[in-house]
Amino acid sequence: MEKNSLDVEITTPKKQISIDAVEACSAPGVLGRFQIMADHTAFLSELEIGELDVDVRDQKRKYAISGGFLEVLDNHILLLLESCESRDEIDVERARKAKERAERRLREKAPGTDILRAEMALARAMNRLRVAEKVI
Repeated sequence: MEKNSLDVEITTPKKQISIDAVEACSAPGVLGRFQIMADHTAFLSELEIGELDVDVRDQKRKYAISGGFLEVLDNHILLLLESCESRDEIDVERARKAKERAERRLREKAPGTDILRAEMALARAMNRLRVAEKVI
C-alpha cells in the first residue's frame, strides 16, 4: 500500500476484487452518501443500492452495487456486497428490460405481485443504467 492511500477489498457471492493505491472511496450509506480517504477513523456502515466510486490516481472507477456492508480499519476498506458490477460489466439492454418489467409490475399490480420486490428490482435496474451511462 502506498503512503496516504487505502486498499479496497470487495467481496460478493460471485467474485472478489482487490484495489490498491486508492485515494478516495465514496459509497451510498443507508443514512446518506459518504467518502473515505486515507487515515479515516474506524467505521462500519450498511450500504444501499447505489453507485460506488473508487478513485485510483487519475482514474475514477464506478460500480453499481446492490447493498451490503462497508468496514474501514487501518487504511483498509472491506466491502461485503450483494452484487457489484463495474461500468464495463453492465449489460445495458438487460438492465433496460429489467426496468421495463419492474415498471410494468408496479403499474399493473396484478394479484400476488410482490410490490417491494418489484420496487427493489426497479431500483437496481435504474442504478445499473445510471452507472453504465454516466460520463466521467
